[in-house]
Amino acid sequence: MSDTSPSSDLAACRRLLAEGSRSFDLAARGLPSGVRDDATALYAFCRVADDAIDRSTDPGAALNRLAERLDAIYADRPVNDPVDRATAALVRRHDLPRAVFDALLEGLGWDVAGREYRTLAELRAYAARVAGTVGVLMTLIMGRRDADTLTRAAELGVAMQLTNIARDVGEDAELGRCYLPRDWHPPAGDDVTPGGRPARWQRAATARLLREADRHYAHAMPGIARLPGRCRIGIRAAAYIYAEIGAVIAAADHDSVTRRAVVPRSRKLVLLAGALWPAARPTRSDAAAPAAAETAFLVDVACRSSPTADRPRPQTLRWWQLAEQWGWVIELFGRLAARERLDRLSAPTSNESSRSTTVTQQR
Repeated sequence: MSDTSPSSDLAACRRLLAEGSRSFDLAARGLPSGVRDDATALYAFCRVADDAIDRSTDPGAALNRLAERLDAIYADRPVNDPVDRATAALVRRHDLPRAVFDALLEGLGWDVAGREYRTLAELRAYAARVAGTVGVLMTLIMGRRDADTLTRAAELGVAMQLTNIARDVGEDAELGRCYLPRDWHPPAGDDVTPGGRPARWQRAATARLLREADRHYAHAMPGIARLPGRCRIGIRAAAYIYAEIGAVIAAADHDSVTRRAVVPRSRKLVLLAGALWPAARPTRSDAAAPAAAETAFLVDVACRSSPTADRPRPQTLRWWQLAEQWGWVIELFGRLAARERLDRLSAPTSNESSRSTTVTQQR
């Protein structure tokens, strides 16, 4: 008889993510254990949703099955799958609104339909659904339901997704996709990429998209100080590292066609250390920014999901809690250094392909 206990379900979620979500593993280690477990269940559901569509010969039918699985989760009768059971428990525990999950599936549905985005506003609407939703759900898991913090969280999700799109211009083109807004494209016949290199318009569009991502990062960062104290370092580290991808792209003259941007591990160490700097207390001006039009509906449904939305409670880490966070970073330093040594041992010779300088990061 199979083990269907919560601990067994969570272990299955961890195994699923361990197969290819190293970036999640890196960020999750900076979260308190309870939040980390809940985040594991959430990201496992997102991974299952992505894989169900990407690996299906009939993505539309796969999307319908996902909606049915979500129906069962919210009826507290999940299908016999550890990820579904863990997600159902997560939904019960945190009163997560169904509408946010529905928005996530809607964004996946836009991918299934091969939807193109004519304007930047339309692209932001897509990013709000596939990534802003996750930011909102993570914030609810961390115990914050006020509009200001949720707004910043949705902005961070949008910023990260725009970074993803800027990084993956070449890979998406190979798959016949283009997420860059259509009104940024040149007239027909002027968009040919010379010799496999990015066309001028692609570089310009990538630069423009990264500027938009930076704007969202700037709006989002004050919200991290409004999270529970022990959650801030992990989220800040993830934000710093993701934003740095844009800097790597810019340093390559905005070429995301012939190369895939990766943040060097030495730079990650610097960013991880910077994430430990004590966060400033939230201020009234920090909290004043209204939700963007594309994310406002997420903030609204998340706030309405609880009659007692909390107010941000600034927290100061105690010395022993800060020591725990330092321990996490020291452990990561060791792991990253070990990977650097392995890379040097297995480095290609000079006559091998130079394109092996890129490292896959999970989208």
